[in-house]
Amino acid sequence: MKRILTILLAFLPLIAAAQMVQPVKWSGVETGDSVRLKATIEEGWHMNIIEFGEREFDEEFADSFVITVAKAELTPIRFNACDDKMCTAPEVWSYESTDRSADRIQNTDRITNDERSLWVIFLLGFLGGLLAIFTPCVWPIIPMTVSFFLKKGGGLRDAILYGLSIIILYVGLGLLVTILFGASALNDLSTNAVVNIIFFLILVIFSLSFFGLFEITLPDSWSTALDSKARSTGGFLSILLMAFTLVIVSFSCTGPIIGTLLVEAAGRSLLAPAIGMLGFAIALALPFSLFAMFPQWLKQAPKSGDWMTSFKVVLAFLELALSLKFLSVADMAYGWGILPRWLFIAIWIVCFLGIGIYLLWNIRNVSTTRKIIRAIVIIPSLTFAFYLAPGLRGAPVKAISAFAPPMEIEGRVVFNDYDEGMAFARQTGKPVIIDFTGYGCVNCRKMEAYVLDDDSVKARLQNYVFIELFVDDKRAVSSQPSAISIGDRNSALQREQFGSNAQPFYVQLDPQGKQIADPIAFTTDPMEFINWLKY
Repeated sequence: MKRILTILLAFLPLIAAAQMVQPVKWSGVETGDSVRLKATIEEGWHMNIIEFGEREFDEEFADSFVITVAKAELTPIRFNACDDKMCTAPEVWSYESTDRSADRIQNTDRITNDERSLWVIFLLGFLGGLLAIFTPCVWPIIPMTVSFFLKKGGGLRDAILYGLSIIILYVGLGLLVTILFGASALNDLSTNAVVNIIFFLILVIFSLSFFGLFEITLPDSWSTALDSKARSTGGFLSILLMAFTLVIVSFSCTGPIIGTLLVEAAGRSLLAPAIGMLGFAIALALPFSLFAMFPQWLKQAPKSGDWMTSFKVVLAFLELALSLKFLSVADMAYGWGILPRWLFIAIWIVCFLGIGIYLLWNIRNVSTTRKIIRAIVIIPSLTFAFYLAPGLRGAPVKAISAFAPPMEIEGRVVFNDYDEGMAFARQTGKPVIIDFTGYGCVNCRKMEAYVLDDDSVKARLQNYVFIELFVDDKRAVSSQPSAISIGDRNSALQREQFGSNAQPFYVQLDPQGKQIADPIAFTTDPMEFINWLKY
């Protein structure tokens, strides 16, 4: 039964979000100082123009709609479409001029943010690989594998090839994820509530295993067959098979680390899964190559023992804390309300207190060296637990802003519906800031904590109507068919009107909905955001 459970966990399918119905396609052609706009409407549908500048349209349009507008009078077109069964949510489309200078600036900023994101994923992968080295599934394999290569006669060359094989396998896994799901689906996966629930359960199961409640292993026949094949095969293929044996044998320890990394990378960019696996594989391959270069180090390396059990328990607490991030995304996306911010912080406090107390227990009976090592972990763990405590009373505790549910920012009225927010803006004459965000967006939480909660920024935001639109909100749009969610509608608005599907993404509009500044994406510098504001 355990093996069946493990195999199911190893090959659990990921679920992609469904696409929206879009029966209206817009296009535009410039002719001198004018633009000819055309809407092509699918058969069986008709289009309603809700808002378009000062023009009024009382009729419904089928098949197509064509109008010529002076460039100076161009405004976004707000519309929806209906057939005999349903109506789509209102959408906004605006014509993009052939002058792409502003777009080039925006794209340059986006590329810079993508590069930063890839470096973050690489470092997270590298850190995950370092953690994996000290697990009881990997550490004992190092001396056996290095000794095997030295006895085989290949020595240094074969050990380096072995390290490269590990890198090839894990990077290949990252590329496979990208190829199977594609760029747009990867972002959907990272915010998909079902996927987040699955990974929450997987991390909880693995953490309970690390606590010693039960043991998770892949079938012995898998690793035995691969090891036998590797020993009977020569050349690079045998080394690649040995590396694959390591992947199989170490799965029970590396599985949750890899799974967490891939889900986190999926929301970043197309290359992120492969980059994350590259960092993970480089770190994991390091000890095999280094011990092969300097085999005398093997004699000085600590043997498997009680310290490894302690490491497993510490890792179990960390996995349990991290699992809440995935549960939180699903909880917010569906509006369940089962994991409020205070409860999230309370469980994290318990986890880090648990690390400190566990390592303090029976510390007198360990060697001086291990006392020092334990102290290096105990002090930060207990300090972090005490740092989190004020969060129970509403303090920002910005260090966990990327993981915890967002906190309410005082003194700010927020609209979560585009129509309501724009109606209020026209009524009050205030400009608008639209915040395209996501419950599963790590950078969104960071920007809220470090920028939007800044006192100077909050003072300036009083001049605006603030509209916060979640692109992964799974709740159905009221009075609309259940197939269309609030997140689908918000995502369509961002794509169609502003040509972006990345979050966070901030837009400034005047009360009539006209864009008054280039959009801005992720930053942790409050002054950069303040300089972007027009009012």
